[in-house]
Amino acid sequence: MTSVVQGLVMLPVGPVNTYLLETPEGCVLIDTGLPGDAEKIMAGIHQAGRDASPIRHIILTHAHPDHIGSFAALKKRTGAEAYMHSADAPIASSGKGFRPMKAAPGFRRGILFKLFVRPVNSVEGAPIEHTVEDGQTLLPGLTAIHVPGHCAGQIALLWQAHGGVLIAADACANIMGLGLSLGYEDLELGRSSLRRLSALNFEVACFGHGKPILKEASKRFRELWP
Repeated sequence: MTSVVQGLVMLPVGPVNTYLLETPEGCVLIDTGLPGDAEKIMAGIHQAGRDASPIRHIILTHAHPDHIGSFAALKKRTGAEAYMHSADAPIASSGKGFRPMKAAPGFRRGILFKLFVRPVNSVEGAPIEHTVEDGQTLLPGLTAIHVPGHCAGQIALLWQAHGGVLIAADACANIMGLGLSLGYEDLELGRSSLRRLSALNFEVACFGHGKPILKEASKRFRELWP
């Protein structure tokens, strides 16, 4: 586990990052990794000094298998209520119905896409108690931003702390430096979502894949997606 800023911990599980956010209304787990990652995530939570009981909320940023794979297992372990955009909630609830993606432009992205993005027919599903819409305040100081393109129901999260902390999900990545994610359902819509994020102000940015940016993050976004 890695402390990003006070109150936000990154819990990497293989190639994907999950996050633990502390709020006055209890801890929030953001995304749940691939199937079989539940024990790794629980170990990271324990390392961060939290057991299962304070986790009151699970926010799923989008319905791809590497982000909802252990959702059902972690929901059983924690009893947390789940939040997800209405466009993707049926996929997480049923564990099936994944939409196809295409590789983003660039030779290296194309190679990595072929290596790491594998079709998955189904994962274990679980109920979503709260469907989320664009601009909705999920918890005090935490706002959802609908950023489709990589996935039709994807949300980013803007936390109004520490000068602004953006959890960008897979709208983009910071693997080979800040840039596009490996794949998109709709690339042009994804670029439009990135321009929308660039118009916001945030000091820190976190990603589903790659390291966080800890300083002047929104400036970095605007340089790439004005």
